[in-house]
Amino acid sequence: MAVIGAGPGGYHAAIRLGQLGKKVVCIDRDEVGGVCLNWGCIPTKALLHVGEVIRHIERAAAIGLKVPKAQVDREAVAKFKTDVVNANVGGVKTLFKANGVEFVRGQATFTSPSELDVTSQDGGTARIAASQFVIATGSAPVDVKAWPRDGETIINSDDAVKLARIPKRLLVVGGGVIGLEFATVYRRLEAEVLVVEMMPQILTGTDLEIGKTLGRILKKQGIEIMLNTKVGAIEKRGSTVRATLNGEGTANKDETREFDMVLVAVGRRPVTDNLGLRAAGLDVDDRGFIAVDRQQRTNVAHIFAIGDVTGQPLLAHRAMKQGVVAAEVISGDKSAAFDPVAVPNCIYTDPEVATVGLSEEEAKAAGYEVRIGKFPLAASGRARTMNEAEGLIKLVADAKSDLLL
Repeated sequence: MAVIGAGPGGYHAAIRLGQLGKKVVCIDRDEVGGVCLNWGCIPTKALLHVGEVIRHIERAAAIGLKVPKAQVDREAVAKFKTDVVNANVGGVKTLFKANGVEFVRGQATFTSPSELDVTSQDGGTARIAASQFVIATGSAPVDVKAWPRDGETIINSDDAVKLARIPKRLLVVGGGVIGLEFATVYRRLEAEVLVVEMMPQILTGTDLEIGKTLGRILKKQGIEIMLNTKVGAIEKRGSTVRATLNGEGTANKDETREFDMVLVAVGRRPVTDNLGLRAAGLDVDDRGFIAVDRQQRTNVAHIFAIGDVTGQPLLAHRAMKQGVVAAEVISGDKSAAFDPVAVPNCIYTDPEVATVGLSEEEAKAAGYEVRIGKFPLAASGRARTMNEAEGLIKLVADAKSDLLL
């Protein structure tokens, strides 16, 4: 069995196949752990934790503690993040070894529906034949051609997590999950942060009320947010960047502002370049995602696909579950299937946003007569004892059946 991609989906599929007695090779052009462990979920959460501690220090006086202002040692923070990443990556390598999974580093390319060429970094090529394949190549940040990324002043999320420097003024293009998480990180590290979102709300697709509530809280924390606003030209000027903004946030007039860094967080794309999908006979949709059924099969019966490469939602734990499903289907379990009805999601801003199931808007669009239950955290004794009383819990139900949606 060949698993292409060693991120959360790929390593779960490979390990489960190994547990089920299969001979498995897992191939990745980068490091074990994929984006999640190396450049995404894990390092960003380490940095967000640093920011959370800073916030607790800043608010300590409110609960009767006199604590000196936090002094940020950027290199030490970066080392903490790297140590966390290395520990997690090492853990996956240990699990590979314990379950008989062979790891090969290189670019995998289908040459036929049953064979791969794997090109290593030194240019050498090895051919691998397998009876079953699992594609778990994930996603990558969308780069905008008009704003060429240089990794220093115009960056994407992969660059942002390296914490090479802390800008005084940061422009975040995109008010989605990634943009807001990094806005939180860099604001805690004392950057002035502006988030520009072209849509009427942040976190498009999340419950509207929850998104608005988070927006108000982030603004109170000092993060500036412009909605219904577009970023036009971004011009590098030495060590700074000049950006032109236009929309509701600028009274619908062109406004030029200077920043030390611009983070482009406008979405992610499936990583299928150089994979040789056509040689394998695989189809993709108009956005490049690979279509699969509930058992994670593609249009080629012995080739499976899991995780971000199969489309929204782009979540590590979704990929993990799909990887286990694919492994069990390959091993003969005809009942194994992925059920997307209740995939949980968490946005690691501060406060965090946790959701599962349908938003109020999605439920109404699906034709439900909706019943809403809400509980403000200001009414929670536990929240007040923690001095964390902003936000709410919201339930969306079917008024006819009382089924929680």
